[in-house]
Amino acid sequence: MKEKNSENSEFRSGFVSIVGKPNAGKSTLLNRLMGQPIAGVSAKPQTTRKRQLGILTTDKAQIIFVDTPGLHEPKDRLSQFINSEAEFALRDADVLLFTADGAGRPDEMDEKLANLIKEVAPKVPVLMLVNKSDAVTGNVFQTNRLAYEKLLPEARVLAISAQTGEGVTHLLDVLSEMLPIGPAYYPEDQVTETFEREIAAEMIRSACMTYLSDEVPYSIAVRVNEYTERETGLIYINATIFVEREAQKAIVVGKGGEKIKQIGSAARADIEKMNGQKVFLETAVKARRDWKNDPAFLKELGLTQGKE
Repeated sequence: MKEKNSENSEFRSGFVSIVGKPNAGKSTLLNRLMGQPIAGVSAKPQTTRKRQLGILTTDKAQIIFVDTPGLHEPKDRLSQFINSEAEFALRDADVLLFTADGAGRPDEMDEKLANLIKEVAPKVPVLMLVNKSDAVTGNVFQTNRLAYEKLLPEARVLAISAQTGEGVTHLLDVLSEMLPIGPAYYPEDQVTETFEREIAAEMIRSACMTYLSDEVPYSIAVRVNEYTERETGLIYINATIFVEREAQKAIVVGKGGEKIKQIGSAARADIEKMNGQKVFLETAVKARRDWKNDPAFLKELGLTQGKE
């Protein structure tokens, strides 16, 4: 990258934090931008719990996307960590990418995030993305867009569909222009700094969120105990799915093990798309009472900050 940069004095680079309320489409957008799955995606909100980088290098720029958790009510230690991750991303960005759910009107959480941006990052340029242009009629989408624009009147606004890719090419051009001139921070072929085993854990949890009933997914944590490549080129993954109560174990496993097989099959397919190799996934389900408030366990999962 150094050689490329020396030839191009206008090369730009920087960190773009993707912020927005839960289920606005942030992780879907990141995967679309990267052209491959590196973030867990589910139709249910709060799939993302930790910041995750997506590094996109072109001839003109290196855009380092930071996928952030959506803000929500802090009711336990896990929730507090999730909100702190989102707030840190606001302060540590060259550009903020406010992702709005254009299928609906702004709600209290959108207003809270807009006010937070004004408070903690008043000098950071904001590009507002009104997402899901494919989900509603044009008139409804336009009405919703105008409502979002009022939240941050000084922000530049683009309409996109992370699901179909509409408007994404133009988005990349605009972001490249907004970033400061500077060298690449990462090698040209690097797409993330998250270890593959961590991505695998998030994809397993995402599959749980997709296939389980509404209440259970938010009680789930996933730990990958082993992630190794065998001599045959097969990736072997051993993972534990944690729930908060014994009664939830039966729900995750399902009758005759049907549900856990469904989860495993979906997660394995996503992991194979991510690493381009065949995967053998082995899972177990365990109960760990009130793990969301267990500092030692949260630290083990990388869901705490500082010395906590």
